[in-house]
Amino acid sequence: MRKRGIRYKSVCKGITPANLKGFFVGWPKKPSPAALLKILKKSSYVFLAVDAKSKNIIGLISPVSDKTLSAYIPLLEVLPEYRGKGIGKELIRRMLGRLKKYYMIDLLCDPGLRKFYESAGMKPSLGMRVRNYKRQAGC
Repeated sequence: MRKRGIRYKSVCKGITPANLKGFFVGWPKKPSPAALLKILKKSSYVFLAVDAKSKNIIGLISPVSDKTLSAYIPLLEVLPEYRGKGIGKELIRRMLGRLKKYYMIDLLCDPGLRKFYESAGMKPSLGMRVRNYKRQAGC
């Protein structure tokens, strides 16, 4: 699908760390573009939004899954200058479509993002978590 010069793809082929700059805005310890590429390549699935002109990745989503029963979506990122253009909604739509046969699809988000995910058909839930902030950058 192309929309406003945006292509969507489900493989990391041809992507380099140079194509993955500017993500994790507001994180005190950001994964480097090289670490992000490693995360994406090792993900169960991936969808990428690509600026057709620059060929840079402007949005991404990737779940962790057993590919049978369950999936957890830890990352949905859209570069700040591309937010509000439907890219995040398209990425979550595509991923939920890919995962539609699974029993459970879980995601944790900050309170301010709850309405966004509800608009995609997700339901609020209680959850628990452990965070090792020393490893926030992925290494």
